[in-house]
Amino acid sequence: MIYLTFKANFTKIKHLFKEFCNTMKRFKYIAFGLALAFFVSSALFTQHLNAKQTSSQNTKNSQDSRLKALAKFTKVLGTVEKYYVDDVTFTQIINKSIDGLLSNLDAHSGFLDKKKFQDMKVQTEGEFGGLGITVGMRDGALTVIAPIEGTPADKAGLKSKDIILRIDGKSTLNMTIDEAVKLMRGKPGTKIVITIVRKGKTKPFDVKITRDIIKIDSVYVKGVENENILYLRVVSFDKHVVESAKKALSKHLNTDGIILDLRNNPGGLLNQAVGLTDLFVDKGVIVSQKGRIRGENSVYRASKGKTIFSKPMVVLVNGGSASASEIVSGALQDHKRAVVVGEKTFGKGSVQVILPVNKTEALRLTIARYYLPSGRTIQAVGINPDVTVYPGKVAVDENDFSIKESDLKKHLNVELDKISKKKKKKKKLNSKKTIDQEHIYQDAQLKSAIDILKALIITNKEK
Repeated sequence: MIYLTFKANFTKIKHLFKEFCNTMKRFKYIAFGLALAFFVSSALFTQHLNAKQTSSQNTKNSQDSRLKALAKFTKVLGTVEKYYVDDVTFTQIINKSIDGLLSNLDAHSGFLDKKKFQDMKVQTEGEFGGLGITVGMRDGALTVIAPIEGTPADKAGLKSKDIILRIDGKSTLNMTIDEAVKLMRGKPGTKIVITIVRKGKTKPFDVKITRDIIKIDSVYVKGVENENILYLRVVSFDKHVVESAKKALSKHLNTDGIILDLRNNPGGLLNQAVGLTDLFVDKGVIVSQKGRIRGENSVYRASKGKTIFSKPMVVLVNGGSASASEIVSGALQDHKRAVVVGEKTFGKGSVQVILPVNKTEALRLTIARYYLPSGRTIQAVGINPDVTVYPGKVAVDENDFSIKESDLKKHLNVELDKISKKKKKKKKLNSKKTIDQEHIYQDAQLKSAIDILKALIITNKEK
């Protein structure tokens, strides 16, 4: 009886198993797909759990690292406050710590305490007594970027790339830019002694300068004697540059070409550099700004409606051309809009902003770098001119030069001016508006720029 029951059950089970196999055979693909889906889901779930655990572990490690670093910093602050030879307050220690942090990031970042913050406002908003010199850090040395034309520093003969070794006897080694500027600024009429190290000189030498109120005409124009060429000089990029340049160009649209002189231009406002370039370029990127934070990234483009001058041009640069002037010359070079002549520029292509800490203190922090239309950077690289020309006089055969008809006429005009005071005054007035041949032959870079521009004008007319 038990056997019969078992046999019956076995037969039933066998039948069910056979039916199950047939069903699996019919739906083998579905079964395989379900199994595969289950396997993939399990794998992804496992990977997600592992990633979550890894991320959580990384976050924990990062937090632990930050806490250890802060604990070390706090311990150092406490040790300095307790054992340092002089009595310094905790606030002073903190300020010095912040200052040290920022100055070690790069040469242009810094902490502006109450005094420095106020000095910065005076510099940007009002008149101040100074030398008219722009300085920067180069390879750890306080270096002249450029003396501003017509200022005490310019008249005293300071040059781009001069290294300032001492200021009134105080060494500039390990001195910040802010500290150096503070020493050089002072009451108009007071004297200061700057010790200079200059390439080509065997030893340092002193330069005595009298401080004065710094007032700058940022843009001026001249004609070139015997040529239909406009000379446009931009001394620095203040808020009037685009307006002044546009006005000057509008009056000389019939000129055959232009020389844009950016030598010893230390830079200034970015919007003025973009605006000036836009007067000559009708499309494409002028400059881009890229930083760590995406919100600080910007692209500045040319617009056809603002372009007013499309004739041949040459740009003059040298080692004193920095920042905004490098943006202009580099953008015009990348767009093949101008031939750049002179020497390699300074190489300052970083962006600084003032970030207030409170009502009386602020940070000056580098937040981004500038990039030219081609994507190349300016920072620590500079702009290489298309045609390298070093400063100096143009070599001239004196015997040949003395018998030229134009020079004979000039000599006779001088003799006539000795007789007529009125004509002398007129000549003096014209000399302010025109660059004469004598001045051109004293400036090899300018002479080269004029010659190159004349060739571009001829080529342009033949098209």
